[in-house]
Amino acid sequence: MAPGMPHALTWRDNLGFMCMVVGMFMAILDIQIVSASIAEIQAGLSASPDEAAWVQTSYLIAEIVMIPLSGFLSRALSTRVFYVLSALGFTLASALCATATSLEAMIAFRALQGFLGGGMIPTVFATAFLMFPPARRAQMSVLIGLTATLAPTIGPTLGGWLTQAMSWHWLFLINLPVGLAVAAGVWALIDIDRPEPGLLRRFDYTGLALMAAFLGSLEYVLEEGERNDWFEDDAITGFSVVAAVAAVLFFHRMLTHREPLVQLRAFHDRNFAFGCLFSAVIGIGLYGAVYVVPLFLGRVRGYDSMQIGATVFVTGVAQFLTAPLAGRLVRVLDLRVMLAFGLATCGASFWWLAHLTNQSAFWELFGPQALRGFALMFLFVPTNALALGTLPPAALKNASGLYNLMRNLGGAVGIAMIGTLATTRTALHTLHLHEQVSWVRPVATQALAGLSQTFAHARDGAALQKLALLVRREALTLAYNDVLLVMALCFFLAVPLTLLLARPRPAS
Repeated sequence: MAPGMPHALTWRDNLGFMCMVVGMFMAILDIQIVSASIAEIQAGLSASPDEAAWVQTSYLIAEIVMIPLSGFLSRALSTRVFYVLSALGFTLASALCATATSLEAMIAFRALQGFLGGGMIPTVFATAFLMFPPARRAQMSVLIGLTATLAPTIGPTLGGWLTQAMSWHWLFLINLPVGLAVAAGVWALIDIDRPEPGLLRRFDYTGLALMAAFLGSLEYVLEEGERNDWFEDDAITGFSVVAAVAAVLFFHRMLTHREPLVQLRAFHDRNFAFGCLFSAVIGIGLYGAVYVVPLFLGRVRGYDSMQIGATVFVTGVAQFLTAPLAGRLVRVLDLRVMLAFGLATCGASFWWLAHLTNQSAFWELFGPQALRGFALMFLFVPTNALALGTLPPAALKNASGLYNLMRNLGGAVGIAMIGTLATTRTALHTLHLHEQVSWVRPVATQALAGLSQTFAHARDGAALQKLALLVRREALTLAYNDVLLVMALCFFLAVPLTLLLARPRPAS
């Protein structure tokens, strides 16, 4: 069947597409599934905390390189073949991760897993618009949006449970039966386009090298910059230079090469360009929240991975319950109005959440987290339709890669911003609190006297150390509130930009 040609959908089409969605869920889930179990993986591989962080970083760097490349490869191999190869490769890489006995092997296998898993994510977005008629696309957008936003939310919960119930190896072994079933289902049920093998003979290896250098270096700088004090570190400075030079050369080649790996012409479409911008903002909220809320719960409240997972799971439940409503409204509301409402509501959820105290627990976080889950479905569904719904079928595969790339880059930039802002604001709040906790302040001296009685039989200075820890806890809480306010501001500033979108009319 020619790409984009409508046909009578059968149960095989629907089941095959569901298999693809499950594969996408698996690939996105594996970004965050290790986050709650880094300490156990670190112990199992005899690595330091900084080295163990590369278990997650290597996956993200490799995935972000594959996502924009997926459009070219799915055209060359066909959607069916490319997706099946990606699923099988991801499954094999998962098995290798489970058998890794050294940090070096784990990083290599995680990079392979991320690179192959990255191919499944944008392929699902493009297939939804190629396979289904406009009347069904809203329903499919809801399904994809729920999957793409739910997976990062439940990743830490599932990972923490698997590690505590069995071992960290099961973070990867769980992918084996699912990956094989997905590959078999897609091979048997999906056949929507024909391969273009001639593209492989004109494969732009120079463009691939430039793209890998640009995106890989950029992701490294964003992931490791805050931990290594940014440009005070030689490696961060070096990779920043590589990213800048490679970016200039990459964009020049993509604009001038006869058969570019990434077609940048899609950005000529105003709705697609702004859709990518909104996708980046969604990435900041989606991945930033999954990063900062567990940090608060772990460092301030002292929660373990299971308690953190149970607390943040509220967002996923709210997304699941809101999906049917979003699916109905997308068919009757102006998508621009729906998107503006989602942005404002998500901003309000972060503003509400930015009132944390050292006693904030499940019920204090319940309302703002539920509101964020509600808002995410009002963001993802209209953004998908606005960005991809008016493009011609021939441009969808490439555009889907760029669209998903922007969400991941938004998440990477957001996490880097959060880490840096949290560090600087913690230092500032600690300084201000130290000024208040002095010998001339009666409240401070009374608190110290009370602590001294509590630690009467402890070693000298125990009361002062406890007081310092209390100051540190309050400084962290205030810093996380500042971070959440900045995230709220990002969403509020994006609301007026919806006025620049054109009223969407489906492409023929």
